[in-house]
Amino acid sequence: MIEFKNITKKYGSFTAIEGISFNVEPSSIYGLIGYNGAGKTTLLKTAAGIYKPENGEVIMGGQNTFDNNDVRKEMFYIPDDLWFPLSATPHSMANFYSDYYPNFSWKTFDNLLELFGLQEKKRIRGFSKGMQRQTEIILALASKPKYLLLDETFDGLDPHKRDITKKLFVEYIAEQEASIVISSHNLAELSNLCDHAGLINGKHLAMDCSVYDISQNYGKFRLIFDRDVSAEDFSGIKYKSLDLDGKIVTIVFEGNSIEEKQKLNALRPIAVDEYKLTLEEVFLNEMEDKKYDITKIFE
Repeated sequence: MIEFKNITKKYGSFTAIEGISFNVEPSSIYGLIGYNGAGKTTLLKTAAGIYKPENGEVIMGGQNTFDNNDVRKEMFYIPDDLWFPLSATPHSMANFYSDYYPNFSWKTFDNLLELFGLQEKKRIRGFSKGMQRQTEIILALASKPKYLLLDETFDGLDPHKRDITKKLFVEYIAEQEASIVISSHNLAELSNLCDHAGLINGKHLAMDCSVYDISQNYGKFRLIFDRDVSAEDFSGIKYKSLDLDGKIVTIVFEGNSIEEKQKLNALRPIAVDEYKLTLEEVFLNEMEDKKYDITKIFE
C-alpha cells in the first residue's frame, strides 16, 4: 500500500500542493489528474523520495519514502522528462538496474524487448520519444517493483503501444500485487485503466473516489423541447452545469438526482436521453470556470 498523509510541498514561499491525503491499495492503479502545473509531478516526486515535504509523509510498506534506500529498491519512478546517459543502450541500462533492484528479471526484460520490438544494443538517445518511453517501461517492469510511480507514461506512445502498455500494467498488478500511481492528460486512457482517481485542483485533492463511483454519481441529460427555453426555466433545479441551445438542453447532475429528474419531467420535454459521464467529462465539469466567456475572446 502507498499512503499519502497530509502532504504539503513548497518552493520557497510558493505552495505547490497542500494537505493531500489518499491511499493506493495493493493490486490497484490510481489515476492522478489535474491541469498543467496543478502539482501532479510535485506529488509524484515527493512520493519517490526526491522531494522532502514541508508537512506530511508518504509511506510505502510501512516506511517513509524520503531518502530511504530500502524503499527505493521496491519502487520505480518514471518521470515525464526522461533522461539517459549519452552512450546508454537498453542492455547497459538493464545491467545498471539489475545491480540495484534485487528482483530484476532478465527473462522479463528479454520478453518485453521482443514484445516492443526494440534492439538491446542500440543507443537509446537515437530512439524516438515513444521508443525511449517504451525502454523505460521495459526497465521498470523488469525491475519487479512493488510500487510504480508513472508521470505521463503514455506520452509519445502510438495507439498500439498504449494498448500493449495498459494490458501489461493490468497483468503486472495482478501477478505482483503492485500499487501503481499514474498521472496522464489522456483521461480516456485512465478511465479504462484505473480503478481509483484523484483530481488535484487549487493545490488540494478536490476529488478522490473509485472510477465506478464517478460513473454512478454523475448523470448527464439531453432534453428536447417543443419551445425555446431559458436558464430561468431551470432555476429551481440543482445542477452541476447547464448548456442551452434553443429547444435543446444539456444538463449535468452530481449525486442522487432522482428529485431533480422529477423536476425535469415537470418541464414537459418531448424527449429525454440520459448518459453517464466519462472521467474526462467529470474533470471538465470540476475544472470549468463558470465566469469565463470564451465567446468574447475575438471581439
